[in-house]
Amino acid sequence: MSASLSPARLRTVAARLLLPTVLAAAFAVQAVGALLPSVPLLVAATVVGLAVDMALHRWQQNVNATLEKLHATVSVRQVVRDLLLVTGLIRIGNEDYETKYLALVCGLLLFHTLHFTSQALAILVRRTRTLPVVTRNIDASPLHLSPAPPALLMERSGQRLLVFGLPSATGLLTTALGGSAWCAVAGIALSAALAVGAIGTLLLRLLPKHRPVTSEQALEWLDAWLAEYRPTVGMYFSGGASSAYQANMWLEPLARLDGRPLIVLRERFMVNLIASTDIPIVCLPKVADLMRLEHSTLAMMIHPSNSGKTSQVLRIPTIKHAFVNHGESDKLSSCNPYAKAYDEVWVAGPAARERYALADVGVDDADIVEIGRPQLDAIEPYAGAPAGPYTTVLYAPTWEGWDANPGNTSVIEAGENIVRALLADPRVRLLYKPHPLTGSVDSRAGAANARIQEMIRAANTLRATEHPDERPAPSAAAELARRTAELDRLTTSSFRASADNAERMLLQTVPQSGRAADVAAATTDWETAYWASFPAWEHLIITEARPTVYACFNVADLLVSDVSSVISDYLASEKPYAVANTSGLPEQDFRDTFPTVRAGAVLTPDASGVPALLESVRDPEKDTYVKARAELKLHLLGPSDPPSVERFNEAARALCAATDEHRAGMAARTLDTIPTQRAPRTPLDNEQVRG
Repeated sequence: MSASLSPARLRTVAARLLLPTVLAAAFAVQAVGALLPSVPLLVAATVVGLAVDMALHRWQQNVNATLEKLHATVSVRQVVRDLLLVTGLIRIGNEDYETKYLALVCGLLLFHTLHFTSQALAILVRRTRTLPVVTRNIDASPLHLSPAPPALLMERSGQRLLVFGLPSATGLLTTALGGSAWCAVAGIALSAALAVGAIGTLLLRLLPKHRPVTSEQALEWLDAWLAEYRPTVGMYFSGGASSAYQANMWLEPLARLDGRPLIVLRERFMVNLIASTDIPIVCLPKVADLMRLEHSTLAMMIHPSNSGKTSQVLRIPTIKHAFVNHGESDKLSSCNPYAKAYDEVWVAGPAARERYALADVGVDDADIVEIGRPQLDAIEPYAGAPAGPYTTVLYAPTWEGWDANPGNTSVIEAGENIVRALLADPRVRLLYKPHPLTGSVDSRAGAANARIQEMIRAANTLRATEHPDERPAPSAAAELARRTAELDRLTTSSFRASADNAERMLLQTVPQSGRAADVAAATTDWETAYWASFPAWEHLIITEARPTVYACFNVADLLVSDVSSVISDYLASEKPYAVANTSGLPEQDFRDTFPTVRAGAVLTPDASGVPALLESVRDPEKDTYVKARAELKLHLLGPSDPPSVERFNEAARALCAATDEHRAGMAARTLDTIPTQRAPRTPLDNEQVRG
């Protein structure tokens, strides 16, 4: 059966069509009930229609958006629903409605006019609260920020119309059921009063004393803050919601640099996706506002990824830029030609330098700096064969990528075979941590990922019957809950559902001193409690941000992965690993093409080598890759002395010094030539970075 006709897909399509179909049927039945007339049909159809509309706004926003594109907006639907009710009243004819319906129609029109007025005011209020800069970990109180109005008034116009329209619908239905016409009048009047209340609330927010500062004043405040804080090293990041992990992996190394760090973002939503950090965050969506960084003390920026907006910040001549990537692998994407746009390319070790030379993408060898991987300090070294009754295997496949290369991910062709072979060994405990983007490009990867998780859940069900008494004490779950609450308290800001960026800026002020150390300790305690909360035999599916892949490294005895940066990072531990070969290449060609494979076992798509692989992990004498892993670690990550953290810091200091030299040259050339439109600049002091 093709994917387009699969039962799962049919169920998904049916679920999406259910509410729109019921809504269309409700309107049809309401029209019949109004024209016959039939009070039961009219009342039932109206109630069902309102309930379905509410459900669409709450649970199926995408379906509601499709209806909007078809011009079947919630306003149109509500007007039709109200007019059908009035038509039904006229047709019922219990009273002289022919002379009264005009007043009801006029009342409904007034209510809808008031609704549109409140929506216009909501747009105006939203614009006044949308500043050209969004911040975090910065005292933004000078911007005169205030809590946001209720979301029902600001963001949910359709839901507001339905909620405020309930009294009028109730009054009309009551009249249709035999009540007085005054019930309809009272209901419409109450709906109009609710709309007037919304208008009054929003008008108050437009008064000068309740508005934030203007855009110009906000930018002037930003300039003043930059002049006072005097940032020296920064990280620039732009991307989609699913790419936030690329920036998050560099937060701790950035925070440990000498100087005053700064994070610069371009998308407003990304401010809330950056993980817990004490580093000040500034989001500048507009290019013109981003250019204000030229006049700051910011000397250099690291870039964990390339994006369409990266070229915009590279235009700033007073800042040096280093590409650090979010991971290194043997894939061609690790040698993107875009890298030559940066002043320097910072890599982990000699392997990446060789990779750029072989790729010949225009990156000068003199611009490559080896810094190691400063994130890997927390990875524990290899301590020998598994000591307990179970061998913990981490299967961490990467995603399918953009180029449709079958060798990118093992999930599609080999994932189920690998998991099946691992689950068949009663002494294996499997940790399955797929890449966050798995299935985002190829639906086959998403389907295989779902089947793998179902296999693991079934295996756990079977094991639970085999080990009924081998479970952690109830106190373990309680301890995990306590540690989770503590870690969330330190790392997660609590906001009202209606909070907008302005309110978040007001609340996300300068972190308390010592918070970073508290977060680190709480994270360690949480990880200990997390692993202790599961039986030693239970397989785990890990798709949340916690525990991190590095935390999984520390409890794993063996890694099974694809050609990806996961292997390079895992090699910091020098533990055994295996790579799935779904490229179609013979094993030797596969090893020659991808150097990161040379110190590990290679698994074919049928996963027939899994039993021998497990035996080599359990018996160190059969592990033939011990020396090769140590050599490959040095080749991929560079030497352990000096530590990567120190090399990263030294690279930042050197690039800041290059910025100083460049700025001094700019100032000298400005003095020696005819003045231009650009104001002369003086070298900015980066003594904070140089320590």
